[in-house]
Amino acid sequence: MALSVEEREQFLAEPHIGVLSVVESAGRGPLSVPIWYQYRPGGVLWIRTGTDSRKARAIRAAGRFTLVVERSEPTVRYVSVEGPAEFGDDSHALSLEMAARYLPRDRAEQFVDYEREHLGEHLVITMRPEHWLSSDMGAL
Repeated sequence: MALSVEEREQFLAEPHIGVLSVVESAGRGPLSVPIWYQYRPGGVLWIRTGTDSRKARAIRAAGRFTLVVERSEPTVRYVSVEGPAEFGDDSHALSLEMAARYLPRDRAEQFVDYEREHLGEHLVITMRPEHWLSSDMGAL
């Protein structure tokens, strides 16, 4: 059963691990990778990735991407969103916001420090969802 607009936006706002998919080249399936993301109901979804990562290059070329989030407990539920991508600058504050969404605060600071030192520069890619698919199998 499809989720209401409010239900799907609230579910997407929860800190699930997303699977990002983007067409990378003709004749192959899409590049699909797990990723952290941030979303607030009614707003834009955003991710962070290396400035020259495979994901960033593919999204630049395609101009859009898809993100799917799901859970299996207490019922199987998923939300899939797709839309155009826009690129922006990263910042320490955004890095920390994303890390703190998924890690305890003290570990988030350590992660951001590690990331800056060992993983290089990042950028922010935003998407305003244009197309939604959602379902809650427990509602059947």
